[in-house]
Amino acid sequence: MFPEVDPLLGPEMRSTGEVLGLAANPGLAFFKAQEATQQRLPAEGSVLITVLKKDTSSVPEIARRFKELAFKIKATEGTHRFLAEHGIESEHILKLHEGRPNIVDAIKNGEIQLVINTPSGKLSKYDDSYIRKSAVKYKVPYITTLAAAAAAARGIQAYRKDHGSVKSLQTYHMDINSYSADQGGSTQ
Repeated sequence: MFPEVDPLLGPEMRSTGEVLGLAANPGLAFFKAQEATQQRLPAEGSVLITVLKKDTSSVPEIARRFKELAFKIKATEGTHRFLAEHGIESEHILKLHEGRPNIVDAIKNGEIQLVINTPSGKLSKYDDSYIRKSAVKYKVPYITTLAAAAAAARGIQAYRKDHGSVKSLQTYHMDINSYSADQGGSTQ
């Protein structure tokens, strides 16, 4: 990734790279896949949540998961208000155009360990690309979809329980065959 380029992928770029995370459960597999992209999910700290109004439906559940994991939640004005309406405590943080200290300051100062930011698009009055650019520059993992945010919370939880073990692909294949045979199924 280039430090001054918005890491948000367009449709033509989404399938240019792939990683594989193998584990006993989907959460740990997601955690391992993030590691492979050099975006290692944090085991603790603060998570910035700033999402578009149209994306708020699953935000309370995601925020609660991070709270259960003892993460501190920082949120921009709209998200902060929405979380409060759902009984979820968060710390209000300013966007870049709103003054200082702001999101960029917090990322730069190591106060944010994970960014969850659904993109507002190129037509917005205040483009949020600076959030993602700052995350890249200061090596803070960032997530741009709520599905990935939920997977990240499950991944962090799974990682805390069991880091997993290194196994060869052949061993994973044997395990799949054994499971299938135990279930009376076929691997074909």
